[in-house]
Amino acid sequence: MATQLVYTPVKEIPGIVASLRKTFNTGLTKDVEFRKQQLRQLLLFMDEKKEALTEALYADLHKHKMESNVGEISSIVDECQYMIKNLNRLTKAVATTKRFKMNALDKTIIRKEAKGVVLVIGAWNYPVNLLLMPVVGAIAAGNCVALKPSEVSANTAAVITQYLPNYLDKRAFAFVNGGVEETTVTLEQRFDHIFYTGNGVVGKIVMKAAANHLTPVTLELGGKSPAIVAPDADFDVTANRLVWGKFFNNGQTCVAPDYVLVTKDQQEKLIVAIRKTLLKYYTSNPQKCESYGRIVSTRQFDRLKGLLDHYDDSQIAVGGNVDRDDLYIEPTVLKSISYKDEHVMQQEIFGPILPIVPVDNMEQAIQIINVRDQPLAMYIFAKSPAIYNNILDKTNSGGVVVNDTLMHLQELSLPFGGVGASGMGSYHGEKSFDTFVHERSTMIKSTDFESVLAARYPPYNDDKDTMLSFLVYGLPSSASAKFKTLMTVWSATWNILFKKSSKL
Repeated sequence: MATQLVYTPVKEIPGIVASLRKTFNTGLTKDVEFRKQQLRQLLLFMDEKKEALTEALYADLHKHKMESNVGEISSIVDECQYMIKNLNRLTKAVATTKRFKMNALDKTIIRKEAKGVVLVIGAWNYPVNLLLMPVVGAIAAGNCVALKPSEVSANTAAVITQYLPNYLDKRAFAFVNGGVEETTVTLEQRFDHIFYTGNGVVGKIVMKAAANHLTPVTLELGGKSPAIVAPDADFDVTANRLVWGKFFNNGQTCVAPDYVLVTKDQQEKLIVAIRKTLLKYYTSNPQKCESYGRIVSTRQFDRLKGLLDHYDDSQIAVGGNVDRDDLYIEPTVLKSISYKDEHVMQQEIFGPILPIVPVDNMEQAIQIINVRDQPLAMYIFAKSPAIYNNILDKTNSGGVVVNDTLMHLQELSLPFGGVGASGMGSYHGEKSFDTFVHERSTMIKSTDFESVLAARYPPYNDDKDTMLSFLVYGLPSSASAKFKTLMTVWSATWNILFKKSSKL
């Protein structure tokens, strides 16, 4: 790629954030038409620079243009179009149904207001989607945004950094590029929300930095997302969808199936089906197949190769070949792996290695899932609703897909996010808008009826207590008690309005 990623000078970072704060305080980004225009500009960028983005993604991850379109670009376009179409509705204040009778004649609304200056930190595995998807929500909500692309996918970061500022208003949107030092200094600044996508180790660092300013965070992390293959599953369809989801983007997907739970007597049946699907998808030589990606860096390659080195031919059911110069790891399936395995079962794999963990039954599969941190995703392959509902009822995860993989990530009507160690907060669609707005409770009181409202003022007495109790608790259920209470309230009201009330 001709474009090179230039790191932001550390000394300039505080000024960049301060400039965004100054812009936000002018109210520029709060205007709904301004937001729509910025979203249209982002759409234009995605259209006019699609080829440049696709080339950069290929340079970084060897992504086929179809994977780039499906996994990176099309969802941003869809999200922008949705926000433009629905922004008037989303930004409209919502009236509430009043519950305290003393406020019956007043106006109570929830205003949807921008949080302010927000920071979005993208990830290297989907360097377009995971950076710009949250930005769409931040724009729609009326914020100023500091964008921090991943320096690992340097080609994509360089393309976005070079061209996107020509489309968006530079007063309201700014980039910070760099590694650990630049990110650390960025996190030292005060933001009104931080949105981070990545791993749990860095997630803890982000959360600690945010705590210094009491900044709310959204953490989209990962974890070991299991796939459960029930005895009644269609094994051919399961293999097709499991292989697609696992080896899409060379396994470098936060919601990729990380390991497979299948009954011991059906492990070999599943392996045969997977082997057939791999041959169909990537040919007998995946290294020569344009549809098969690469590992993002030598560092990640060495990590994955290190995992593979612990297993011999008796455990490698499919694949196992590697080429460091090409950052190539063959689609690999490991068999008969213990759920207590000290290597591939102790960390998120994040690469094209799929361990199969045989179990006695579905109940044991559930137990294995539940002794671990909650995963970001779970995949259940079963025909029987009784089987998959039993698994759903007894487990927890950020999201679930039954009889497929990854597809919930593309369905933007579903909120996407983790639970527990796999993250906090969610986004996509309306949830993206909600993430970046503050719901400001607003009450507009009338200045009339002060003589009635005076019942709340000191000095307190029995009549005021009777009236306020009625306004808070209402009438009793029985007819006789209702009549008695109404008479008592009427008497108290009369005394408050026209007589000197008795003192407590």
